[in-house]
Amino acid sequence: MRRMSEGPAGIYAAVDLGTNNCRLLVAEPEAGGFRVVDSFSRIVRLGEGLGASGALSEAAMARTIEALRVCAAKMRRRGVTASRHVATEACRIAANGGEFLARVAAETGLAVEIIDPREEASLAVAGCAPLFDRAVPRALLFDIGGGSTEIAWLEIGRATAILDVVSLPFGVVNMAERHGGRAITRAGYDAIVAEIAGALAEFEARHDIAARVAAGEVQMVGTSGTVTTLAGIRMALARYDRSRVDGTYLELVDAWAIAENLLAMSHQERVAQPCILEARADFVVPGAAILGGICAPWPVRRLRVADRGLREGILLALMAGDGV
Repeated sequence: MRRMSEGPAGIYAAVDLGTNNCRLLVAEPEAGGFRVVDSFSRIVRLGEGLGASGALSEAAMARTIEALRVCAAKMRRRGVTASRHVATEACRIAANGGEFLARVAAETGLAVEIIDPREEASLAVAGCAPLFDRAVPRALLFDIGGGSTEIAWLEIGRATAILDVVSLPFGVVNMAERHGGRAITRAGYDAIVAEIAGALAEFEARHDIAARVAAGEVQMVGTSGTVTTLAGIRMALARYDRSRVDGTYLELVDAWAIAENLLAMSHQERVAQPCILEARADFVVPGAAILGGICAPWPVRRLRVADRGLREGILLALMAGDGV
């Protein structure tokens, strides 16, 4: 955490640097939580080509540093008093991840730390806590990222307990690069579904989650661009609207119908969809396939859509640390 000044409750910020996106949230405490005063999100594709080369490319690093400069400027303008900046899968696995973050510090003034998958999942759980149904005893929370997918198995009660976490090295960026995000075929889509489902076999065997799903004891919450995009399409939004999407329910039968339609579209037809546009056109179908792989062993009827997660978890932890 970087503390910029001492004193009573002030302005807090969280930066989430992922494989695909760079996101900032700035907030001030209020009763029962916080009020967002500024935000920023830019697709930077930091992990572009990482699977093949093992290192972050110069172009990707330059795009990301430019986005982080915007974040730093916004934090200065808002008078942020405390902040935390984290990086996930791309920086975890890149041979030059540490070198890149040293460059980020030198060029933007932001000290970005790499967090492990369990902390990543834990922060997402904290950020999504208001969306859990306390009457359902277990939950699966997943986050489909650019370079990895984290899934947390949770016990729901007065508090939420993390029973286990699995991190799969599969996200929308590396799956798109391997199977063709722009021209993905039915065979590529099905291969992603099968690979994800296979990768979850050990996790399922360890916890027998499928039996609890069959008994109606499991809720599913998804926090990712994939599920928010699918929800926006299902709602026929003329433009993406977080206030309408966050917290809504997505019936999986609708998600699969949308995925089939998207799979049949050309790249330009996907770009023309108002909740997809150019930024997500390469990734929405691989993301839907990853979702299909998650639901293969755990066939829930619906999931709750979260346009919140890691950043919100960071903010809550910062405020709690200050006794706010």
